[in-house]
Amino acid sequence: MKTNLPLTGLRTALLHQRAPVPTVNGISKPMKPGGYADGCADIAYALRSVGETVITPVPSSDPLKDLDWSFPDTVLGIREAVEKGANVLWANTNLHSRHAIVEIQEELKEKGVRLLGQNPISAEKYDDKEWANRWLAQQKGLEGSFPKSLLYHRGDVGPVDEFPLPAMAKPIRGRGSHGVTKVSTPEELNKALDVLLKESDAVLIEEYLAGDEITITVMPPGNYTKDHWALPVVYRFDQIDGVMPWNGIVPVTENSRVITPEEDQADRAYSDAQAKCVLVAQLLEAATAIRIDCRRKTQGGPFTLFDVNLKPNAGGPGRPGRDSQAALTTMSAQAIGWDWPEFAVNILRTAKPLGEVLSRGQ
Repeated sequence: MKTNLPLTGLRTALLHQRAPVPTVNGISKPMKPGGYADGCADIAYALRSVGETVITPVPSSDPLKDLDWSFPDTVLGIREAVEKGANVLWANTNLHSRHAIVEIQEELKEKGVRLLGQNPISAEKYDDKEWANRWLAQQKGLEGSFPKSLLYHRGDVGPVDEFPLPAMAKPIRGRGSHGVTKVSTPEELNKALDVLLKESDAVLIEEYLAGDEITITVMPPGNYTKDHWALPVVYRFDQIDGVMPWNGIVPVTENSRVITPEEDQADRAYSDAQAKCVLVAQLLEAATAIRIDCRRKTQGGPFTLFDVNLKPNAGGPGRPGRDSQAALTTMSAQAIGWDWPEFAVNILRTAKPLGEVLSRGQ
């Protein structure tokens, strides 16, 4: 799906995460080391490489220095970006109801600033994986599409002892594979709970899905379509004890591949999963790309959706030393003919006026 569209004419600034997300009802979200500044630099470098205007903190950004390419997602950082001429904020960060974008929204609206990111208020709501999965599983067309689960609070007794093993213990507001643990015995479960409860007041226990794992990127409406739509399916392999390793340790290019058209046509489960992921994006009124991880319960069966990521990693090759750092979304886009810079530009085209984004998904 080549676009061959002209440059956007926008002036884009990337925002990285400066501080941990505030806890919500005792539930915390771990912060990625560096606050996604590496991905911000990849995006900004790619945009600039094809002639897009990118506003950066320093006049001549060094390709080797991540922080040369993005602003901290604070009031001061956002104001500096806008004062330097940015009219698009690409929020490559974790958004929430107390985010600086919400705090100074009227100021940004008056200046006509666009946002590339989800509604911060809805992002906080749907970032609760236990609540989001439970709510989505009740929607028409998604019944039975999510795993059985149990919300375990500190001090709970009874139900946890009855939950079928093996199972997955994970943070409720997780980040990638951080803290996700497969448990096969009551002793392993108790150990995992002890570790996770040091970070938050509650833990999500989920049924273990033993079959194939895939991930699906859903794009928002844009110049190429009026509806949400799915990129090709990416198949994931080489899990370690049932869990995909963090991409900072094993690049996703080493344990993931896009399925072939022949594989897709031979197994309807792939297109069925894509359709369900598109429905999720529509229900969430996703303003930009989202990524959903899925697994089969048994080999050859349908896919179960288990992790909705409103902020998928974005990144790709180009900067020195980053040749293996293509993100899952980038790999999927390459399968339809979009190289990394073109994909970055096509994502940028989905930036919306801030007021429009803040009215979505609530």
